[in-house]
Amino acid sequence: MPAIIDVKNLEKVYNEGGVETPALRGISFSINAGDFLAIMGASGSGKSTLLHILGFLDRPTGGEYRFDGKTMDDYSDDEIASVRNKKMGFVFQAFNLLPKTSVLDNVKLPLTYTDIKESLWDDMAMKALESVGLSHRIHHDSSQLSGGEKQRAAIARALINNPQVIFADEPTGNLDSKSGQTVMELIQDLNEKQGHTIVLITHETYTAEHAGRIIRLLDGKIESDKTLDHHHRLRADQFQK
Repeated sequence: MPAIIDVKNLEKVYNEGGVETPALRGISFSINAGDFLAIMGASGSGKSTLLHILGFLDRPTGGEYRFDGKTMDDYSDDEIASVRNKKMGFVFQAFNLLPKTSVLDNVKLPLTYTDIKESLWDDMAMKALESVGLSHRIHHDSSQLSGGEKQRAAIARALINNPQVIFADEPTGNLDSKSGQTVMELIQDLNEKQGHTIVLITHETYTAEHAGRIIRLLDGKIESDKTLDHHHRLRADQFQK
């Protein structure tokens, strides 16, 4: 089975005022459908830049990125927008929910960019909210939710189009430890029970060890690439300096 994500010698150089700053330096790896990969690294290691490229939010300056068998150059701008909406789901640290809008309407938002009949939207959103245990909050504004509930609503929104890959960017960064653990258990269930491919960006070991594999970045390069045994998770201190 071909990799859903395939990265070869990926490079990204930012140029500001004639000053070049390398962010990614020849990164290569693959992700198969159903994998759960965590990408770790300190601030400035390149993990956010990598996420932006994987999520079609930015383009590399060198190397090749294939998603679902096609390079970025194989997709038109309209196709890129369609892939991002239908095949990719995004969960961010800041939740990115509309504050004065109901939870149900927040979750339905990605459907406005599809050709799915509007009469089906409520049922689809309800199903997504039920899957994250938030069906009792559908009529509340998102601003009335706790941090953990906001992130679960954001995950439901990411699930609405049944994407192939869910990109989670520091999903526990704004949560207390208990809420963060709940969110990570939910993301792990999406992978293990529903088969979603997960790419998690994090600097926290306790979140990364929910994954089946951890890539650690340092100065734009892969420092280590470790597979975790799902039944006997590697201890957290193995991944700490």
